[in-house]
Amino acid sequence: MIPSQKTGLAGIVIRMVRRMTSIAIARGQAMPEAMTTPMGDGFDQIARDAVYRAIFTRRDVRSHFTSEAIDDEVLARLLLAAHHAPSVGFMQPWNFIVIRDAARRAEVRDLFLAARERELPEIEAERQALYRKLKLEGICESALNICITCDRERSKGSPLGRWHNPEMDLYSTVCAVQNFWLAARAEGVGVGWVSIIEAQALKSLLGIPDQVTPIAYLCVGRVSEFAPKPDLETHGWGRRLPLPELIMSETFRGQGEAPLKSAVARLGTAAGAPASLADQRVAPAVPQREPPKVESALSLSSLNFDEASASLASQAASGT
Repeated sequence: MIPSQKTGLAGIVIRMVRRMTSIAIARGQAMPEAMTTPMGDGFDQIARDAVYRAIFTRRDVRSHFTSEAIDDEVLARLLLAAHHAPSVGFMQPWNFIVIRDAARRAEVRDLFLAARERELPEIEAERQALYRKLKLEGICESALNICITCDRERSKGSPLGRWHNPEMDLYSTVCAVQNFWLAARAEGVGVGWVSIIEAQALKSLLGIPDQVTPIAYLCVGRVSEFAPKPDLETHGWGRRLPLPELIMSETFRGQGEAPLKSAVARLGTAAGAPASLADQRVAPAVPQREPPKVESALSLSSLNFDEASASLASQAASGT
């Protein structure tokens, strides 16, 4: 460690991250070494481990929600992460409807129950009993709900990236959903995407205008644990497909890429391979308590990650 890293806020952050990583490693949650080898100008191993851990241990949470409230500072960070998602043509078509009212959430749950009954006849007869047993939402149990929408007129005057693919605004909004989800996992917050809702009924209930499309209705809250595997896999509804079978070369169904497929297998994601991070036991979620307020470049009050990062780098270099 260089001397400038031992002092000041930057040094504190580095020591805290290293301690948290040591705990994760002791619990068997570190990424395979082959996946965290140096990659030049990028994150260090600790940061890369954190990114991959968030990806592989993210869950579509339907159960395990606790009664603990979500602090607005935490929610602000999650929404800021969503707002920094990639968007074609920099259109940023998303909006975020925060839903806390218990009565309104009960109405949304009624929409879910009605939609589930309409969906049931479309399920294979031999799977309908299992379908009825599955826990598919946590609308009323979670701390709050968020509906992420796409305003399809926000960038109608700019065809950049949409002239040939007008649905790119929808795809961009999905990227915001993913950013929110991964940031939530890093904060120990569970997220569940409720897709079994009739869109027009939801728009009517939430007063969403015609040109705006609801993309994701999310249940958000602290959880007692993150399951070691997706619920639908645990209950036998499906399994994770072997990645090598999904990799094609040059054309659809094109054969080849044997070295790449072997690399995937070595990382433990191929069927029958040793358990990967996604299959390891995940420690129960620990509620994240807010640290004392510190006036520094790490404060998100300015809502500017770029300035905060530059200032932190300056502090580390100067030893402040």
